[in-house]
Amino acid sequence: MDIYLVGGAVRDTLLGLPVKDRDWVVVGASPQQLLHAGYLPVGKDFPVFLHPVTRQEYALARTERNTAPGYKGFAFHAAPDVTLAQDLARRDLTINAMAVSLEQLDDHGNFDPATVRLEDPFQGLRDLRHRRLQHVTAAFAEDPVRILRVARFAARFAQFHVSDATQDLMRRMVARGEVDALVAERVWQELARGLMEHQPSHMLDVLRDCAALGHLLPELAAAAAASPSSAAMVNLSLDNAALRQMPLTVRFAALALYMPDDAARTRVCERLRVPNDCRDLALLAARERTAVDNSGTLSAAALLQLLERCDALRKPARFHELLQLCAILAQTPAGADATDYRPMARLAAVLSAAQAVATDAIARRVMAAGQSGAQVGEAIHAARTDAIAAMLAGADALPAP
Repeated sequence: MDIYLVGGAVRDTLLGLPVKDRDWVVVGASPQQLLHAGYLPVGKDFPVFLHPVTRQEYALARTERNTAPGYKGFAFHAAPDVTLAQDLARRDLTINAMAVSLEQLDDHGNFDPATVRLEDPFQGLRDLRHRRLQHVTAAFAEDPVRILRVARFAARFAQFHVSDATQDLMRRMVARGEVDALVAERVWQELARGLMEHQPSHMLDVLRDCAALGHLLPELAAAAAASPSSAAMVNLSLDNAALRQMPLTVRFAALALYMPDDAARTRVCERLRVPNDCRDLALLAARERTAVDNSGTLSAAALLQLLERCDALRKPARFHELLQLCAILAQTPAGADATDYRPMARLAAVLSAAQAVATDAIARRVMAAGQSGAQVGEAIHAARTDAIAAMLAGADALPAP
């Protein structure tokens, strides 16, 4: 029985990046042998086990073949006679198809890139040095999810490029309708992970180049066709959001705002089963972005109405995400400082002023006077308007910076 560290941990160590997760492959063993050694079975479709001490996942070396369109059907074969090279051959990219034997690792599962003896049957190290994303074998075409994975890796490793051969293979997969068979949850999972990478614009570029974007996000592709500059603008907005380490909600909203209208945004969210918080911020931003941008001209009463339309008093965190999004969209050059986006500080102060109103005390006073619940709401509204007006008067009295 031989154990190997495989995949991303090997790749990231060679790149000098921190290792987040370690994946292991066991060659020459049966499920019974691992069970007898104390490993815990967790795999439903193929033999995967948890180490009895570290709880890391160990998978038996296996082969696989596609049995149905899309990501719906794969047949797996795991047995002691499956070799390491056969297991590595089923992986997506050569840079993910390298392995290091257990004997070369220290007690923490690390190895020295300068002295390591790689198991590298598909020249992953060569492609790593050339900053190239290259598929391992023609079996890549059996799984259209790999198109999304390649696009995601392009967003993570911004200095890498997709090889001509892999790009051509992906185009042929799209032309055959392979991506149309993907399940919505998996599409969203990969898109969301790509949006959270260092340069998400590269994910969109790869999907555009192989024509998959028109199948996965036709609403976005249609907007780019109608306005060629929109593709560049969405790329810029996404990369600015990534530069500022914004959460997924803000990044998805930055993407969705370049779709034609709310109907298109809603279709995407329903089709891909986008989480509610991402959908809600996108729709809110589409409706209120102009008001936020122009909030410097609004009166206290109009500012309170803006807060109420945004449900900012009940959901202040989402309102702050809206302000961050609007600041990002107001940027032009990549990486420009958005701290001078004046509506952000102004509206944050407006919200703080409204939140500071003692609503419970007002309610008790109004009810003690024998008035109705509706009058309580009116009194609170008036108090918040006055608080915002006072804050604005104080801010206007300050000397200009």
